[in-house]
Amino acid sequence: MMKTLTPAQQAMLDLFQKHVNAELAGDLETTMATMTDNPHLTNAPLVTGGVGRKGVRDFYANHLVGKFFPPDVEMIPVSQTIGSDQIVDELVIRFTHTQVIDWMLPDVPPTGKKVEMAVAVIVKVENGKIAHEHIYWDQASVLVQIGLMNPKGLPVSGAEGARKMLDPTLPCRVIK
Repeated sequence: MMKTLTPAQQAMLDLFQKHVNAELAGDLETTMATMTDNPHLTNAPLVTGGVGRKGVRDFYANHLVGKFFPPDVEMIPVSQTIGSDQIVDELVIRFTHTQVIDWMLPDVPPTGKKVEMAVAVIVKVENGKIAHEHIYWDQASVLVQIGLMNPKGLPVSGAEGARKMLDPTLPCRVIK
């Protein structure tokens, strides 16, 4: 059952979509225009991102906006929760590692390998602007998929976690 959004929730959702579209289009000015005067961005697995307008702008300009997205990138929505001042966006991102991805795999040369990763994004909105983004993903699964981590004997997986988010009927790992 789809719940009707309040006008304020719809405005938050529209703001976030404008922000993401600008990132994908490589439009730094529009990306920054969606944010407060003192935002922060944290990519939790690597603690990359920025603090304050200058820090976030520098991170976006040098490492993300117009730089991350390989030609075959897919962003597949899984779920979205919209509160009074936050959005929690769960998605799966698929791409081929055809370029250096500074914010996720800094200094790692392209491997040509396919990657599927489950991602959770928490977006805080204050006074009609994005105050922060906290972004989480399983870095071990990414490293397994590009061949930098051997999963043998470790409690990690590759693309299976992302695939399970898209198809909950897939079997769970059996713990012995």
